[in-house]
Amino acid sequence: MTARIPLSSPDITQAEIDAVTAVLRTPHLSLGPELSAFESALAAYHSMPHAVCVSSGTAGLHLALLTLGIGDGDEVIVPSFAFVAVANAVLQVRATPVFAEIDPVTLNFDPVAVERTISPRTRALLVVHTFGVPAEMDALQTIARLHGLALIEDASEAIGAEFQGKRAGSFGDLAVFGFYPNKQLTTGEGGAVLARDAGHAARLRSLRNQGRSGSGDRLDHAEPGYNYRLSELACALGRVQLGRIGEMLALRQAAAQRYDALLNSIPSLELPPLTLPNRVISWFVYVVRLPQQANRDRVQASLARRGIATGRYFAPIHLQPAWRSHTSASAATLPITESIARRTLALPFFNRITTGQQEEVAAALREAIGA
Repeated sequence: MTARIPLSSPDITQAEIDAVTAVLRTPHLSLGPELSAFESALAAYHSMPHAVCVSSGTAGLHLALLTLGIGDGDEVIVPSFAFVAVANAVLQVRATPVFAEIDPVTLNFDPVAVERTISPRTRALLVVHTFGVPAEMDALQTIARLHGLALIEDASEAIGAEFQGKRAGSFGDLAVFGFYPNKQLTTGEGGAVLARDAGHAARLRSLRNQGRSGSGDRLDHAEPGYNYRLSELACALGRVQLGRIGEMLALRQAAAQRYDALLNSIPSLELPPLTLPNRVISWFVYVVRLPQQANRDRVQASLARRGIATGRYFAPIHLQPAWRSHTSASAATLPITESIARRTLALPFFNRITTGQQEEVAAALREAIGA
């Protein structure tokens, strides 16, 4: 049954509809002018020289690892409190994900824990800006330089976020974005990789398009590649969405502030911080931590009976059925990750959520946890 108050909902206006419709009136449905326009706009927004659009954030992670030469015998440090794609992509290039602990406030990498996890086989840090909160990039950049590691940002949840005045996605060797419908900016399916090195950008473009060479002949292929292209329809949608990003992020921030006011009197319910030092948060989801004594499954079921959707963000990767038997999972000791993950609950959160909807969610949550 469809929830009356969904967990997420894309914000599509007539401008996006017009842009997509206009593409259908052209002969260019792939690799056309909308791709170039969206890539240029993404690069400019992040003050980066290159942006390469791909079919998903996961595809972007895969290509980023390949482009940086990560492969057999290499280790990549990843968080377990993240979407499973960060570990899956490492496995796709036949490298080994090594899970590091998170900070209990930001829910991002704890730099001290990351440094403890480095081994002679470590080749890269894959830093996730969890829930749109920027990671501690100054410390992580220092660690990467000190140990000669590549630095990849997964900014799929963090477009528009800032750390020390710089946008998430502008710190690493490569940075990946995802534009799934629940994201702040959507292209339906889709993603992008930001690069500062022209050689990296060229290889990303080749790999996304079956390894095509730069000879100009569409049937010349320099290396095995993938069909990770993003259509002109998706790029047109993304280009218009990016033009509205300031407005959309402001709506999400206002919704987060309303939740904070509605929920801060519920005993033992931990709310996400509205502000953090040196950071601008890009609100992807609104995730609370339930009281220790609360049964999350019962809370979710209670809200579902009222037509209110919720989500478990995130079930730790190393505890997932697909990963439990992997050597990386069995080697992981992550008490903070496991403790926090047991209590997290994502509430309905999207650009156009109304005050009335949020009031209903707050009342239902208060009743469900017996506050």
